[in-house]
Amino acid sequence: MKLLNLEPGRQQTIINAALKEFALKGFDDASTNVIARESGVSKGLLFHYINTKKELFLYLCDYSLEILKTEVVDVANMLESDILERCRQITLLKMEIMHKHPYVFDFFWVIVFTDSEAVKAELDQRKQNFLAINSLKLYQNLDESRFREGIDAKKANRLIIWAVEGYEKEMYKEIKGMPLTQIPYDQYLADFDTYLDILRKSFYSKST
Repeated sequence: MKLLNLEPGRQQTIINAALKEFALKGFDDASTNVIARESGVSKGLLFHYINTKKELFLYLCDYSLEILKTEVVDVANMLESDILERCRQITLLKMEIMHKHPYVFDFFWVIVFTDSEAVKAELDQRKQNFLAINSLKLYQNLDESRFREGIDAKKANRLIIWAVEGYEKEMYKEIKGMPLTQIPYDQYLADFDTYLDILRKSFYSKST
């Protein structure tokens, strides 16, 4: 795309406008007219920079997944072997992305949930590749000796991850559209810690 040859400021303006529009409306209903207007360019000039709406969407998919990789996966402390502490750390990193890149995080949920036939095959492939490489890395080298005797550690790990992901989705629903300065991150973290404590008491041995 010629978009990638633009000077960084102009390029980022178009990327941000497109992330916002796709995040709000999904692929099928997103309007290139709105993206052009929000970018401060004509629709004709926008399509000089990009070839198709689909190409722009898939580029944003790669762009957003790369941010998740570099700002979550690559900086997570893999030496932390306690899955609950690892999950807490990962959630904190995701909160930072919500604050620094709000539309990237919104767009990520479009990647997860879109069922548009126009982009589904390409998205499914990207999601599979990302999860195969990065999710495995995030949850490797965990200390399973913390679990109580008789608990299947691998299944317990999965239940914990599902619970944490469920909490993140609920938090996202509550803060969606809220001004960044009004999001009570400390309150959410304190609430999140109470759930982690319940999981700890449910699965870990008392000596842990």
